[in-house]
Amino acid sequence: MSTTTEKARGPRKAGAALSPAAGGSRGRKPSMGVQNAAGWLFSTPFLVLFTVFMAFPILATLVMSFTDFGLRNVTRPWEANFIGFENYVNLFGDEKFLKSLFNTGYFVVVGVPLTIGIGLVVAVLLNNGIDRARTFFRVGFYAPVVTTIVAVAVVWRFVLDPSDGLIAGLFSEVGWTAPDFLGSETLAMPSLIVMAVWRNVGTVMVLFIAGLQAIPTEVREAAKLDGASVWQEFRGITVPLLRPTLLYATVITTIGYLNVFEEPFVMTQGGPSDSTLTVSLNMYREGFNFFHMGYASAMAYVLFVVIMGITVLQLRLLKDNTK
Repeated sequence: MSTTTEKARGPRKAGAALSPAAGGSRGRKPSMGVQNAAGWLFSTPFLVLFTVFMAFPILATLVMSFTDFGLRNVTRPWEANFIGFENYVNLFGDEKFLKSLFNTGYFVVVGVPLTIGIGLVVAVLLNNGIDRARTFFRVGFYAPVVTTIVAVAVVWRFVLDPSDGLIAGLFSEVGWTAPDFLGSETLAMPSLIVMAVWRNVGTVMVLFIAGLQAIPTEVREAAKLDGASVWQEFRGITVPLLRPTLLYATVITTIGYLNVFEEPFVMTQGGPSDSTLTVSLNMYREGFNFFHMGYASAMAYVLFVVIMGITVLQLRLLKDNTK
């Protein structure tokens, strides 16, 4: 009888030991309030930095775009006069701004397709067509991305120099005179586009390589068994399955090219005759050379609206094909 009683009591004691009540406070999870407080505590450094160096300047720039804020208002910003949409109206009557807007569009329309196309071809070759020294080629194509613009400018100025440059030397070998690429209104912008494409192909290449490696090998093998050629496989399998990557690469490349600043600033200073003047460079001049900060702020928000509009358009055009 006692043995039966002990057996009956055993499971009850074990069950009691495993219950939350027996475990005391060890089995309890922190309340949602404590978890939220901890999350905000760990996020505070980022939030402070973001507010001070990002959110506040963005809002301050928006306010400045509706004023005549200039050099005299740097120490006394409250004395700036509110002028409404006058800066925005003046922008679209400013020939220099319209010229910079056209130059930026030219840079994007030509540069983005070249960057995406060359990056895709290079990625396909490095992923499938090249077996030896693949890592060497990948590093070589990506090296310009992590190279500073000053170093890139020095190299390209030497390459494009009309008297002692690399291209001038090649022209002289056949008895020709090399054109002044950076001093010609016709050739200056295409020269900057070539340099920008060379510098940014590596980023697009890395994105496409990641997308290509995510394509199931079974799909490729099935296409080969069906007798698909290399071009048919690329057009019917590779490109459709790469559309999400293509969308991302196109969007970030377009945004970067719409904000183009370093290339014309270092290489041509916007010349000759404003043929390489972009919106970002024009904005910099108005804000920090002429101290028309309210006018430059309006220019910044016009560029922001253009970037948002083009990005939304790209998302709608390419997103439908990714479904």
